[in-house]
Amino acid sequence: MKKVLVVHYSQSGQLDNVVRECTRPLVESDDILVTFENIRPVEDFPFPWPFLEFLDAFPESVYQDPPPIEDPSVLGDEDFDLVILAYQVWFLSPALPMTAFLQHPRARQLLDGKPVVTLIACRNMWLMAQEDMKQKLTELNASLVGNIAMVDEAGSLLSFFATPLWVLTGRKGPFWGGLIPRAGVSEKEIAASERFGRRIRDRLRTKGEVSSDMFRGLSAVHINAGLISSEKTGKRAFRLWGRLLRTLGPRGAWQRKPVLMFYSVFLVAMILTVVPAGMLIKRLASPLTRKRIAQQKAYFSAPSGE
Repeated sequence: MKKVLVVHYSQSGQLDNVVRECTRPLVESDDILVTFENIRPVEDFPFPWPFLEFLDAFPESVYQDPPPIEDPSVLGDEDFDLVILAYQVWFLSPALPMTAFLQHPRARQLLDGKPVVTLIACRNMWLMAQEDMKQKLTELNASLVGNIAMVDEAGSLLSFFATPLWVLTGRKGPFWGGLIPRAGVSEKEIAASERFGRRIRDRLRTKGEVSSDMFRGLSAVHINAGLISSEKTGKRAFRLWGRLLRTLGPRGAWQRKPVLMFYSVFLVAMILTVVPAGMLIKRLASPLTRKRIAQQKAYFSAPSGE
């Protein structure tokens, strides 16, 4: 019997739905045993997320400072044939609960030498978070054999408004009479994620193992070339501001609040001006950089491919 470990944390519940649909073919298979490990922070993150508490999580997210979590229920000596890591993206980084799991001593025992599939549900910017994930998996001697990235149906621009409203109010919308569309990954797309579970199931059954080509042709990821430079710039800015905020005290320190308020204004201004300008410049220059863009898309889409 093949054994699959699914490690996940969902603040809003959406990622849990994605995990449930994606792993359904595995759970329903008599010859595959699926173990679910729900990451449990000692002090859980609220949902809806109060505005300042939301912003206050970004320095630790970017610098991957792990919050305390309960010890995983898996002991570390289990021998899994595949590990699925399902995570959200916070501030262009893996969400803090997943960061905490990956830095827990038991993670090295569980992931050492194992094939790993990453499963992401986020607004639309996940490339830099996945780069962090790749680095951590390399440190843990794990092998990334597949990535699935599911993004909000509202699109890049409108999700900038829809997703924060969902996070801060707990309601997906639509808002303002439909002017701002519904936030989150579409229900149709979530239901369709079952195809990835079927592919994993079939590989485990026919070949006895998974490989890095198994999601080819399944549209597991889509690379928005216009966002690549924006993500890189945003990551650098987050690290700069995060370093400043960390010097003022830990998460929750009152000394951070004035700077966070100023930063929120700065961030909105950047997203509304610099990001669209960068995307426009990249689009205009695309005829001259077509080869480089193709190389970038191939790199960031690996190993699943577009």
